[in-house]
Amino acid sequence: MNINDCLKKRILRKIVPDLEKSKSSINIAVSKLDEAQKLFQSEFWNNAFLSAYTSIFHSARALLYHDGIQEKSHYAVFVYLKEKYSNLIPSSLINSFYEYQKQRHKILYGLEEMNSKEDSGEIIDDAEEFLNKIMEILNL
Repeated sequence: MNINDCLKKRILRKIVPDLEKSKSSINIAVSKLDEAQKLFQSEFWNNAFLSAYTSIFHSARALLYHDGIQEKSHYAVFVYLKEKYSNLIPSSLINSFYEYQKQRHKILYGLEEMNSKEDSGEIIDDAEEFLNKIMEILNL
């Protein structure tokens, strides 16, 4: 699947670029990263993972709003990042975002066992790197 496919399926839509929504998504990303770190310190591994994932998602969403794109699918965000930003965001982070989506889904909707301290620590580190990279791209 590529961006054009996502647009045809309407899981991505073109909108007027919205810098306010972009900034709002960055603010949410910062808040969720802080929350993830606090949950990690309290040993709530799954909740820390989910908050860190939400931080990554909102960081990515900030780029989409900046570019005039509205998402209707977490997978479509991955497709967009991979196609449009693989030259600016390390592919390891983009690919991790996709893997984290699957893990998030299992935590929320499946019978997934508890995440480990290591898994939660890893996504928090990636969320921080992801946020910093997006802020750099957006000149924030």
